Amino acid sequence: MLFPLTLEPTRLKRGKNNRKWWCDVFSRFYEDDYFVCIKAFMLLSSQVIKGCFVFKPDLKKRKRTVDIEEYFVDADDDCSYGRERFSICQSLWEKIKTDTEILQDELNKKILDSLLEFIKKCTSSFQCRSDEWSCLMRASEIPTAALVLGVNVPDHDMTFQSLSDLLQESVTPFAVSVQAKECSALKNLMQKLLERLMGVRVTEEEYEEDPSLSGVPLQQKRVSCSIGALCQWYKAVTNKHKHAMKSPGKYCSLENDVLQCPPIVVIFKDFEAFNPHVLQDFIFICSRYIQELPLLLVFGIATSPCTIQHMLPHSVSSLLCIELFQSLSCTQHLATVIDKLILTAEFPFKLSGKVLQVLVNIFLYHDFSVRNFVKGLQLALLEHFHSQPLSVLCCKKKHALLNAQKLSHQHLEMLRQLPSFMRYVEAQEPQEQVQLLTSDKYVKEVCQKLLKDIRKYHKNYYCILRCLSSLTSSLPKYPLGKHIRELHMSCLERNIWETNEYESAIQLLRLLAKDELVATLKKCADILKPCKTKKMNSVLQQLEDYIVKLEHLDSMHVEDVSEGITPLGKDLQKKTDLFHLQKTLLEMKGSRRTKKMTPFEMLKNEALDFIDCFVRSHLSPPELQPLHEVCYYSSSGFLRQHLNATPRTSIQTALSQPFYYLQNENLKTDAGTVSSSAPDICIVYKLHLECGRLINLYDWLEAYATVVSGAEGKDPDSEEYGKVDELKQYPFARFIKAVSELEFLGFVKSTKQKTDHVARLTWGGC
Repeated sequence: MLFPLTLEPTRLKRGKNNRKWWCDVFSRFYEDDYFVCIKAFMLLSSQVIKGCFVFKPDLKKRKRTVDIEEYFVDADDDCSYGRERFSICQSLWEKIKTDTEILQDELNKKILDSLLEFIKKCTSSFQCRSDEWSCLMRASEIPTAALVLGVNVPDHDMTFQSLSDLLQESVTPFAVSVQAKECSALKNLMQKLLERLMGVRVTEEEYEEDPSLSGVPLQQKRVSCSIGALCQWYKAVTNKHKHAMKSPGKYCSLENDVLQCPPIVVIFKDFEAFNPHVLQDFIFICSRYIQELPLLLVFGIATSPCTIQHMLPHSVSSLLCIELFQSLSCTQHLATVIDKLILTAEFPFKLSGKVLQVLVNIFLYHDFSVRNFVKGLQLALLEHFHSQPLSVLCCKKKHALLNAQKLSHQHLEMLRQLPSFMRYVEAQEPQEQVQLLTSDKYVKEVCQKLLKDIRKYHKNYYCILRCLSSLTSSLPKYPLGKHIRELHMSCLERNIWETNEYESAIQLLRLLAKDELVATLKKCADILKPCKTKKMNSVLQQLEDYIVKLEHLDSMHVEDVSEGITPLGKDLQKKTDLFHLQKTLLEMKGSRRTKKMTPFEMLKNEALDFIDCFVRSHLSPPELQPLHEVCYYSSSGFLRQHLNATPRTSIQTALSQPFYYLQNENLKTDAGTVSSSAPDICIVYKLHLECGRLINLYDWLEAYATVVSGAEGKDPDSEEYGKVDELKQYPFARFIKAVSELEFLGFVKSTKQKTDHVARLTWGGC
């Protein structure tokens, strides 16, 4: 509610009491945070003070906050089903997050353990200083770990967080991380370092003792921004710690009872982004205090270790004792995540081939970030449970069967309309078709049976998929792909055995030697052993029989079958005409005998035919399975729109159609028209589309003034309508700001041809 407030001049007073009275007046409107904004000014001539106040509406009239789970409830849907879907989605979301963190810790365990060993070794050498020549030579060098993590920068935060936690748990409590964006100068770097180590406020100038701060705790005092202050603080902390050790009854859980001098570890997260001069000065200063401070540096490198040589000259790099640590590649991280989250029957939510292709392409062609890949997987999970009412069946087997028994008539009608279920009904007998279309009870029973079948299909599918990948991943030119994800995407889209790549792979397998074939079949047997289904057990048994037969195969000799072959080739040595030559060649072709196959070749072909048989029976696309829509998410366009957005298209849509984002009814306009209530930048953008290569700023301003005058409600027939002179200073500033924003976005630029013109940079309504 807006209302003006007028105060009498007699109430105004001069001096200090005036400020107190002012506060008393405003405090009446500032209770319970209901006072939103105050705009007050004093007219000195009349001494009248006016104010504009905004009050929030009554609590009873406020809109109720909508819970997240209510977004899953449709208007015609039962609330219990929507909440059940949200609960399942939330549990799967947490499972993805937890499993990803566990995988990340497992993959980084080796390199983090190596880093800890390096830091502990440097710490022990610092504590046990000797007079050896090698120790004296390295006395002024700062131990430095060059941690090469790869170009997947979004994943680095998790690695550095794990490193900091491990350091604080087992090595030192003095581990800090700094980033380039907060350390533009040396003083900023020192300030951040001291603040995070000491936990106090740091100033650039020397701190002078203030009597008013004599009773203030240490955390609220300020210290100078210098290495000297850090040395004094470190000595005070370590001395206090040593006295605590000598005291009886004291116990510390650190390694070796207590580290006498815990190191100070400084982690530079994005080493390439730092100013080289800042790093050089910091390293040079720290090298002067290495005898007093046990400093260790960790460089987080995204590109190559050569970056250190490019950023630091020899005079500075010679002050560092650098050891290199290389992490696993991001593609190995992705392969592990896909193997644990997607290529498993334990996780009920699945991705179609096109959706998985979108996520993999974003990973390979944009950022190499496993973290963003997992975020895309979570987005697909959220959209699937939000848009598919039958996703209540996408959970563990026990809960899915219970939910299938509780399906309402409305959900059963949705189930009958699924394309896969309609194909299933068409393949049944006429009597059963009638029951499936009329009896809800019978449909629930069939639904439970189909849910069991699709879970058996997934268990068999992933086992055979891994077997086929192990068979073909080492073949020349990788006909079915180097990684299992490539083979998986091919199997999701079509029958893999109908492709030319599959035929090429089988032909190459038929050329394997005995030892290579036996080793490959043993890998397949090892993959099938964890599988517990009956079909996989029978396949494993037959595969082991072939392995035994191949290992105990007798020595093979090719029998001489050349007898009985008439040397018709001698007739070719005589002079003959074309007719007799053709006749002789036909006789030679007919007289050829088929070469007799060896026992190894016969057994090899038999084993490969068996492999081809179970591939055809278990690697059919999931689209052929009834009720696959329940657990498979296939909207690749939605993910591409949200994860792989085009900034230019979004900007043009926002400028030409502001209603698309603002959802304001007043902004709806026809094509080619300009709304007077649109934002200034939208008005200026649409007006600039009507201009040529060079835009006259005055003409552009006049057109803008015409549109703005219409928004202010001026009479179009008046002579003053649309004139620039009528525009006050504030609207003129709005126009200049809008043009500057267009220039920042890259639509126009200033030109030297005409000082009062700007050049247009886009064409064709773009």
